[in-house]
Amino acid sequence: MWMQLSATGITMRVMSGLRWAAGIGILLCGCVLAQAETVNATDAALQARLAEIAATHHGKVALYAVNLATHQTVALHADEEVQTASVIKLAILFEAMEQVRAGTARWDEKISLPPGYGVGGSGILAMMDAPLTLTLKDVLTLMIVMSDNTATDLAIDRLGIDNINKRIAWMGLEHTYLYKRIGKPATGPMPADQPKFGLGKTTAREMATLMQRIEQCKLGPPEELESLDAGALPVSRDIAICNVAVDMLRKQFYRDTIPRYLDKLDTTEHGSGIASKTGSLDAVRADVAIVAGKGGPLLLSIFTYENSDHSWTVDNEGELTIAKLAQAIVQAWSPQGIDGKTLGWR
Repeated sequence: MWMQLSATGITMRVMSGLRWAAGIGILLCGCVLAQAETVNATDAALQARLAEIAATHHGKVALYAVNLATHQTVALHADEEVQTASVIKLAILFEAMEQVRAGTARWDEKISLPPGYGVGGSGILAMMDAPLTLTLKDVLTLMIVMSDNTATDLAIDRLGIDNINKRIAWMGLEHTYLYKRIGKPATGPMPADQPKFGLGKTTAREMATLMQRIEQCKLGPPEELESLDAGALPVSRDIAICNVAVDMLRKQFYRDTIPRYLDKLDTTEHGSGIASKTGSLDAVRADVAIVAGKGGPLLLSIFTYENSDHSWTVDNEGELTIAKLAQAIVQAWSPQGIDGKTLGWR
């Protein structure tokens, strides 16, 4: 009898506990759903605002952005293949990072600029007296900070265009490709779509994916990245490599696109809260950036193309459109602004 009563009492307590737990579960579920609805509403409102800005642009817009803290995303034609212009130089930088990690390249190794090697367009190396000796880090810094085309060709020659494209494919970027060096003939047969895209092709989503690898310091093969995906921190050697790359990107010289309305102070001494790589052609303006939002990092990948405005002035419409889109995203996701101290692994 005692055993029966005890069992009954236990059963009643368990049932009571289950009802209590169920109530708490419903409450928590309701909170989560309410939070999800708020997130979705924020996305919808921002998506509508971005579409409104894009509709006023005399050309086309491709955009992909993600809030890495909340996982919110917005997109406009994010999977449309577009000309990269100089944004493809991010893929070259990433290959250099992987080769430094593997020990097949060093930041301080010497690179020689031979006479007659320089090409036109952006940069200063073509203006320098040759022969000239630089380090690999010098070459990459010029490629990123000033988008130096001669430095880019030196980097491609050192790292290998096939290696760069194999790395792009290894990352699963199916619509991204580097066709050739700048201002120099191709070394082999070109894909049929090369005349359409020129230097390189990509999508807004895929270039954001590449930049996210740099921001999260995800170097190495997939089996080594499983621990990072589970929340582990990168090892110290990888952190050192990623900090070199992020520091280059923070010192970006061209700041009339994503940083235009976001950088409020002089950042020449301490670096910006925006690490980016731009690209420009007559009918193309593009910028891909890590933005150090106060609530966490934001990734912005924005391309304007087939632009009516072919001018090379500070008020080029493609640049203004990118700046307006970036401002809308940051205001929605990080209304407190940006903080350069949170960029990089320090």
